[in-house]
Amino acid sequence: MRESQRLRLATLIRLRWLSVAGQATACVFVAWILWWPYPIGPCFALIGLSVGLNLYLASRYSGSYRLSSKAALAVLTFDIVQPAGLLMLTGGIQNPFTVFLIVPAVIASATQPPVTVATITGFAVAATTVLATLHMPLPWPEPSGLVLPSSYVGGLWFAIVTTLVFAAVYIYRVAAESRTLADALTATELVLQREQHLSALDGLAAAAAHELGTPLSTIALVAKEMQRSVPKGQPISDDISLLVEQSERCRLILRRLSSLSSSSESHLAKLSLLALIDEVAEPHRNFGVQLDVQVTESSGAEPVAARNAAVISGVGNIVENAVDFADSAVVIQAGWDETSVWIEVLDDGPGFPVAVLDRVGDPYMARRETRDQRSGGGLGLGLFIAVTLLQRSGAAVKIGNRPKKGAIASIVWSRSAYAGDSDGHQGA
Repeated sequence: MRESQRLRLATLIRLRWLSVAGQATACVFVAWILWWPYPIGPCFALIGLSVGLNLYLASRYSGSYRLSSKAALAVLTFDIVQPAGLLMLTGGIQNPFTVFLIVPAVIASATQPPVTVATITGFAVAATTVLATLHMPLPWPEPSGLVLPSSYVGGLWFAIVTTLVFAAVYIYRVAAESRTLADALTATELVLQREQHLSALDGLAAAAAHELGTPLSTIALVAKEMQRSVPKGQPISDDISLLVEQSERCRLILRRLSSLSSSSESHLAKLSLLALIDEVAEPHRNFGVQLDVQVTESSGAEPVAARNAAVISGVGNIVENAVDFADSAVVIQAGWDETSVWIEVLDDGPGFPVAVLDRVGDPYMARRETRDQRSGGGLGLGLFIAVTLLQRSGAAVKIGNRPKKGAIASIVWSRSAYAGDSDGHQGA
């Protein structure tokens, strides 16, 4: 069970205090302002039961305590039984306050797993059914009371039950999608943090190589002088030779680390559109799929912008997805004019089923669910991460099917957004 699905006990206690206040106010108003007869003592006994439960829970647990699904089931079940008892004493389903039986089901739908939601909803439906047939008379000023036709009571039952079921299903679906979106956005943030950490490590390695270079050169120089001054055959000469060899090995390692400085600086360098495409395409050229890059239109100078790991990762994810599902070829088309910059990735695979085209790019919808059930699918975050990263860079992303066969992903920036001139965006 996710932490986001664990209800805070303090929240339920506050809601129950509101319920207690409302129930007590209604009972007092009907009994001593309207002077309508009903069993006052049992009603206030049920209200006192809620007060006692609240005081017990508040004294036993801290306000930040989160309930397990079983504990939430028990507490929400009480929140159905207690008002159902009040309603049974005051007219049953004919009492307008019957609608409050929906509240526990709504709370469960928004926070609990499916089994708990189904149990609470089923219990609320059962309570409503019992109240439709078993109850005391509705409080009323005339001695004979108010008697509603059985057909009207049946209509009330049907309306409440259908509202219960519809609200439970609808709210559960909305809450589940919200949790899924939040989890997927967290995964996207982790991808970006990883890219930033790798860039920081490159710079740190280059700085370490620079700082260690001078003392290591001194050590190597001293070791060589000792090697020349100690005659061969002496017991220490082998140790000195080993010291020279290892110092030289350290210098080679530092030289390789120093080469990372150019890589580190490249993260701040300018990158042209075609250079960006070549960089994301190169890792996917040797997988049995022909990968071509084409310039479809060019008007003016080629777009150049600062390197952005988010854009590189986003375009790279789309290219990788196309290569994974292409039959034989993937084409990356690029173009630009005075106002726009665009990239299109086309493959000759099976494409997407029409029924799911509107959901392509949603989190946790793996492409194996939408293409021809090929093996090797992941968590369904690749396209979602790609679309999210590219949209944050100012791009409009559209994914669909080609007219005859295959899929197409279109990425379009305004010229200013691609170059990083617009507020809130960084260039690619």
